[in-house]
Amino acid sequence: MNTLSYKTKSAKKSEVERTWYVVDAQTAVVGRLCTKIAMVLRGKHKPSYTPHCDTGDYVIVVNADKVKFSGNKMAKKEYISYTGYPGGQRKRTAQEMLDKKPIDIIEKAVRGMIPKNRLGRQVIKKLYVYAGPDHPHAAQQPQELNIER
Repeated sequence: MNTLSYKTKSAKKSEVERTWYVVDAQTAVVGRLCTKIAMVLRGKHKPSYTPHCDTGDYVIVVNADKVKFSGNKMAKKEYISYTGYPGGQRKRTAQEMLDKKPIDIIEKAVRGMIPKNRLGRQVIKKLYVYAGPDHPHAAQQPQELNIER
């Protein structure tokens, strides 16, 4: 019998160390970019990942207005919303969203990839998306997160 006993270390809320990352979304494909962002927000890139605890890092996305879609999605993909009134369903193509609300493209894609519960609502608050190349988080000294295209 082995005398060594190994226990799985479970992360606690007070022990989590968070890092700030900045991602340049210029010429990045939306789906591939957002899966990596969601992974970092959840903390799945860390060895201390715990499913029931928020162990993720902060992510700043710049140049959200320059993202790309693969295939013919720019014309065919639709974003659907509902006002709550009869006949109030609104549809926008990806091109219209990119022109009017480029930030929402990344936010909606990442939100769809995280849990739909209290933990997910806590995790999504660590995402900051900006349409241009500038962001006001220089004081946090964010590191460049390399996303392969």
